[in-house]
Amino acid sequence: MRRTDLYDLAAFAVVAEKGSFTRASAELGMSQSALSHAMKALEERLGTRLLSRITRSVSTTEAGEKLLQTLRPALKEIASGVDTVGSLRGKASGTIRLTSTKHAASSVLMPVLPAFLAKHPGIQIDLSVDDSLTDIVANRMDAGIRFGDIIEKDMIAVRIGPDIKMAVVGSPSYFAKHPAPKTPRDLAAHRCINYRRITAGGLYAWDFEDQDRSIQVRVDGPLVFNNSDLIRDAVLQGQGLGYVYEDEVLDEIGNGKLTRVLTKWSPAFPGYHLYYPSRRQPTSAFSLLVDALRYKKRR
Repeated sequence: MRRTDLYDLAAFAVVAEKGSFTRASAELGMSQSALSHAMKALEERLGTRLLSRITRSVSTTEAGEKLLQTLRPALKEIASGVDTVGSLRGKASGTIRLTSTKHAASSVLMPVLPAFLAKHPGIQIDLSVDDSLTDIVANRMDAGIRFGDIIEKDMIAVRIGPDIKMAVVGSPSYFAKHPAPKTPRDLAAHRCINYRRITAGGLYAWDFEDQDRSIQVRVDGPLVFNNSDLIRDAVLQGQGLGYVYEDEVLDEIGNGKLTRVLTKWSPAFPGYHLYYPSRRQPTSAFSLLVDALRYKKRR
C-alpha cells in the first residue's frame, strides 16, 4: 500500500464520520478543494464511488459503508498504538469523545477539565451534550456520562459523582398567592412546570419517597419545557413550581429568591457514572481521564 493510500483512507473515514467536506477539512487541517480532490483520486484508484455528494452533506455509498466498517477498527488500533508510544515518553495524547447531559457536564466534568487538560496538553475532549440516552457504540463515542441506575448492564461503569437530590421550589411571589404544599398529593392544586423527555417525548413524573416507598406524581400547569434552565427561569418569574436539581438552585434558596418545599419527601438518586463498552481496550489518555473523574467520597 502506498503512503498516500493510507492518508486518503484516513481522510475518507473523517469525511464519512462528519458527513460534510467543510467539517472534515477543518478536522484534517486541509482545504476543501484538496480534500475533494483526494477523495476523487481514491475513488478512481479503487474503481468505485465511496461517497454520495449532496449540496450540503455527504453520505457513504454501499461500497463506502463496507470500506468504512473495515477501516474503523484498523484506524482505532493505529490511534491506540500511537497513543501507547506517546505514553511511553510520558505524554498521553489523542481525542476522547464523550456524551453527557448538560447537568452532568456542568456538575462533574467541567470542574475537573481545567486541571486535567493543563496536566495533559496532548489530550483533546470532544463533548456532545445530549439529554437522551445516546448509543455510544453506534455513535462511535468513547464513553458516556449518565445516572448509574440507567446504564446498561453490559457496560463498565465508574462512579464519578455523589448521589443527586431533586428539589421542589417556588418563588416568594408565587407562595404569596398559593399555600405551600404539605405532601406530594397537594401538588394537584398547584401550577407546576413540566419537563418533557427529549427521547420519549412524554412528561417527566415527579419522584418522591415516603418511608422507603417510591411515589410518582403527574403534575399539571401552563408551561412545558425540555430544558432545565428555562424551568428555573420560569420558577424565578413566579410562573409556578419547578422540580429541579438541588445543586442548581442552592444559591437562589440561600438568598431567598426561591423557597424549597416537600424537602423530606425528596429522594436521592444514584450519582453520575462514566460508562463504556466492556470489550473496548481503553487508551492511556482515556484511562487518565477515568482516574481524574473517579469519585472520591468525602469522609
